[in-house]
Amino acid sequence: MEAKSILVGVGGGIAAYKSASLCSLLVKSGFDVQVLMTEHATRFIQPLTLQALTKHPVIFDTFAEPNPSEIAHIAVADRAKLFVIAPATANIIAKLAHGLADDMVTTTALAATCQTVVAPAMNVHMYEHPAVQENLEILKARGVIVLDPGEGPLACGYTGKGRMPEPEDIAAVITAILEQQQDLVGLHFVITAGPTIEDIDPVRYLTNRSSGKMGYALAKQAIARGAKVTLVSGPTNLPPVPGAKMVNIRSTEEMLQGVQAAMADADVLIAAAAPADYRPVEVFNHKWKKSDGLPNIVLEETPDILATVSRSRREGQTIVGFAAETRDALTFGRRKLESKGLDLIVVNDVSQPGVGFDVDTNQVVVISRNGEVDKLPLMTKANVADRILTRVKALRNSVGGGRTV
Repeated sequence: MEAKSILVGVGGGIAAYKSASLCSLLVKSGFDVQVLMTEHATRFIQPLTLQALTKHPVIFDTFAEPNPSEIAHIAVADRAKLFVIAPATANIIAKLAHGLADDMVTTTALAATCQTVVAPAMNVHMYEHPAVQENLEILKARGVIVLDPGEGPLACGYTGKGRMPEPEDIAAVITAILEQQQDLVGLHFVITAGPTIEDIDPVRYLTNRSSGKMGYALAKQAIARGAKVTLVSGPTNLPPVPGAKMVNIRSTEEMLQGVQAAMADADVLIAAAAPADYRPVEVFNHKWKKSDGLPNIVLEETPDILATVSRSRREGQTIVGFAAETRDALTFGRRKLESKGLDLIVVNDVSQPGVGFDVDTNQVVVISRNGEVDKLPLMTKANVADRILTRVKALRNSVGGGRTV
């Protein structure tokens, strides 16, 4: 194997067929891929398929030693730079958590010293079972990267959480781990994304046009650079970010609670969400009908997440805010930076084409508390996210974290 060698472990679940796409993507990205399978996995997809894609014999028999001069599961483990198990069934996850080794995948996992990535895939009730969740927490505590499964229709007929992450997303995480700089290792980022919803009645609500794309881009880039990420997300149409701890919320109050809980051991908060500023004082129990006349909707302010968290921050925590404006963007941005006690603020004028909500590009100005201004050109949100993270890293290096409290 070459330097960029990857082990792909395939468990015995219906999602095993997706391993072919994953292997193909990794090979096309220039990685040398060796596939390991459980015996049960071979019933879902033929080893010959994966052999043809990777140009390596697939190893699934623990007692078959193709090279008598070496022990297969030790040799491949020693050469690997990363071990991804996709799909990881409940059975495999339990074995990994408790050190059991009775197939080629789990035996090799015990011998591997490289970074391990696990992509769970199973029925929603199995995934939510306390034993499975406890096993996943054990793996996370050991430094295993556990990808969040997707949500949607499952092969068993249920709809819910348990879909194996898409091969493209898994490949992106792998590429990021092996090829990008890991300068945020050891830091815990809390990132907010998307809108919040404030109910008027069971049918109607107040919200805004935020798509969550900027916050999700920040989460992906932070993970790619080695950070631990908690993503507190309002309702969006975006898939979960692989590798992030997802905290899904609906209202501004719920977002505040999610952020406060995550900030207990966090180093950085990047508040990229657009929480609703107002909510109805009274929520109607039933849909308001036209025949009822014009409703009298009295509004009150929602909690100020940034101001609240900034007041209670621990020493060394860094807080970054966003300001989406339609006029006098820099003036309002600087005012928000000071009034909320932020370390950085990212300002954009959402009235400009290609900027702001529900597009894949953004043009921002990053202002720091010491007055430094960095005007970025129009670029993809992924690139904007990378530049913001670099500024956060530089700020923390220069002052040892956030403001002294």
